[in-house]
Amino acid sequence: MSVTAAALIPGPVVSQHVDPALVTYFQEQLEGHYRADMLLGPHDLIGTVSAQYQLIDKLVRSAKGEIRSGLLRVGAAYAALVGWLYQDAGDMAGASFWRGVTQEMAIRSRDLHLIGYSLVNQAQVRTDLKDGQAAVDLCEAALENADRLTPKVRVMAIQQCAHGASLMGDRSAVDRLIDEADRILPRVDDDLPWGNACRRTPAYLEVQRATCYGQLGLGAEAMGLWNQVLAVVPQAARRDRGVYLARHATAAAVAGEPDQALEIARQVTVIAAETRSARMIRELSTLERVMRPWHDATIGRELIEVLTPVAMVEGS
Repeated sequence: MSVTAAALIPGPVVSQHVDPALVTYFQEQLEGHYRADMLLGPHDLIGTVSAQYQLIDKLVRSAKGEIRSGLLRVGAAYAALVGWLYQDAGDMAGASFWRGVTQEMAIRSRDLHLIGYSLVNQAQVRTDLKDGQAAVDLCEAALENADRLTPKVRVMAIQQCAHGASLMGDRSAVDRLIDEADRILPRVDDDLPWGNACRRTPAYLEVQRATCYGQLGLGAEAMGLWNQVLAVVPQAARRDRGVYLARHATAAAVAGEPDQALEIARQVTVIAAETRSARMIRELSTLERVMRPWHDATIGRELIEVLTPVAMVEGS
């Protein structure tokens, strides 16, 4: 299936009865997909989740009233997950397309919270493209109606704004924004089936702060935070743990601890080869760049050897 195929099925389609229980069915399936993503990585799930989005889109065309609104809301959540899977797989064009689909479905649903969520999704893409100002713009647009948004969407928009600020070199804004999100986080108590990483991810905001510190080149500060984070992230969360370890290794190298960086990288390459997460591989590329001062030393040659399996995955 092409990147766009599941979202561009031409009509008209044959009208059918749409039972309201289908909305609940698709909502319940989401949590399982989120868990599978943490365990498997993106490639094995893209086809499955895309096909379910395609079915939702088909049902929307027949549904009426609140059933239709419910399917639009859950369809936006599925589109967001497909976009995330493409982003994690390193296909930024595919990710951007599906983030656009997310926003379209959110707007059609008239759900203010989903519209804000879709803007944060767009900001995530801009963050990965190192466009800090665009990420900030999108998050600020989401927060224009902050007093009407659920705490969860506010937390997501504020922390993503911090990532944009880190790309612009503004540490004070990073700390202010993460602290603000931290004050709101205990109020997250909705039962919405999407956007629950802030509840599902251990030390969620410290992950964001550590990532921002790494972007700012604050190696020692980021190392301390990654030590705390990795102490509570379960081994079962393979993909997330691998990304965090890769960032930890880079922070160690920036802090002048190449031996520690190498030892951490040994753990990451095993996970990267299994999950084929492009984000993880990109983090290891950053580590390789930061380790260039040791390129001609024994430790630099050892790093090249350690990263060889990942280079083979990337080229396959």
